[in-house]
Amino acid sequence: MDENRPEKDNKERLKEHWTRIRIRLKAELGDDVFNSWFGRVELDALNGKTLHLSVPTRFLKNWLQSHYRDRLMVCSSEEFPDITRIEFRVRRPHDALKPPVEKRRPASAAPSSAATPASATSAAGGNETPLDDLDGSPLDPRFTFDSFVVGTTNRLVCAAGREVADSVGRAPLRYNPLYIHGNVGLGKTHLLNAVSWHVRAQAPQSRVLYLTAERFMSRFVRALRNRDAVAFKENLRGIDLLLIDDMEFLQGPTIQQEFCHTLNSLIDGGRQVVVAADRAPAQLERLDARMRSRLAGGLVAEIGPMDFDLRQAILQKRVGEEHSQDTGFLVPDSVMDFLANRLTESGRELEGAIVRMRAAWHLTAEPITVEAAEYIVRDLMHGAEPKHIKMDDILRTITKHFGVNRSDLLSARRNRSIVRPRQIGMYLAKMLTSRSLPEIGRRFGNRDHTTVLHAIRKIEQLMKEDTSLREEVELLKRVLKD
Repeated sequence: MDENRPEKDNKERLKEHWTRIRIRLKAELGDDVFNSWFGRVELDALNGKTLHLSVPTRFLKNWLQSHYRDRLMVCSSEEFPDITRIEFRVRRPHDALKPPVEKRRPASAAPSSAATPASATSAAGGNETPLDDLDGSPLDPRFTFDSFVVGTTNRLVCAAGREVADSVGRAPLRYNPLYIHGNVGLGKTHLLNAVSWHVRAQAPQSRVLYLTAERFMSRFVRALRNRDAVAFKENLRGIDLLLIDDMEFLQGPTIQQEFCHTLNSLIDGGRQVVVAADRAPAQLERLDARMRSRLAGGLVAEIGPMDFDLRQAILQKRVGEEHSQDTGFLVPDSVMDFLANRLTESGRELEGAIVRMRAAWHLTAEPITVEAAEYIVRDLMHGAEPKHIKMDDILRTITKHFGVNRSDLLSARRNRSIVRPRQIGMYLAKMLTSRSLPEIGRRFGNRDHTTVLHAIRKIEQLMKEDTSLREEVELLKRVLKD
């Protein structure tokens, strides 16, 4: 016993060091991020100048290496000043069988599951299937309720998501299943992630599994190939919250039938199901009629297209996030209005635009202007123009809407009843076509580009101050795009 004492003392010291490292990480990252990515990281050994850590999944290993290696090195070097490297390895289910799997289960089943919202051990009742068989799709730590921007078109869906997240494991389920649908880039995946993170934080004992339809299909096919389908299905039915994204991609009669059985089993057993797709259940023609009926039996909520106010709010929040990292990065209101008016299809386009502008500003040190923004996001604007709008379309729409003659619109007359429609026409021409300022000026009565630029900025300013004008311009845009 005395011979083994130094080794035991060394292990105890390493354990104490690792505990202090974890405390530092949690203080820096916050409980949610720490529990998600570091909850199941274990210290294996310290060999010379290399710290050896183990994790339960390959995904978690890759994520920590690419996102947190430097921060982990800083925190660890305070306990181990001589270390120069951190190595990760993936623990395997059969590793040494010490401690026994039964004793390790609480760590695996805890809400601190880092790689996925639910590991196989948290969803299963035993070791009939490999741990990877029920690995969920990775959650994005940025996608929480706090980071979700709420507006008129998504308020109902967000409220329903919060209600569902609060009720899991605590009260009778009111909306089961919750079915969210809407076009690409409007926030469906963000909401599913937010529900997952909220439940993991508020109801740690709950077993949560977030999957894309594609991942569900691949897991089921693998289980069939390994002749492990029965255990796979039983494990699925033992979770408390199942979230399926991109439901429209679920294909194959066998897979659909199995998912339908799983869906019925979970709902009938009082377990929560949340599904997201790009259209309503009745429009998913590839799905079995019984499944469409069951999905439509809960709360079906649509995320509508983003209006101007929501697009502007998203831009403001993203700029604020970038500004918190680099206080010198600021975007003028005119540029924000330009982007909110021009990028209308997807929240991802808006976020991408801000990322690009910060990169351009950082790399070139050039000021951010409307002209610069237009160049930076020109390909995104092209993607938002499914219809090729012509100058004649704009002139015809303006004259009809405002009741003015085309000849007056192109003349030198300065009456307010003519000037304002003319300025709006120039603004729409810039927003909805690829014409340059000089080209627009020529089509509006041979005016120079400075007159066109003045008109565009004037309308942008008025739209910011006058809600009715902004709505009128949005209406004209829709008329031209339809």
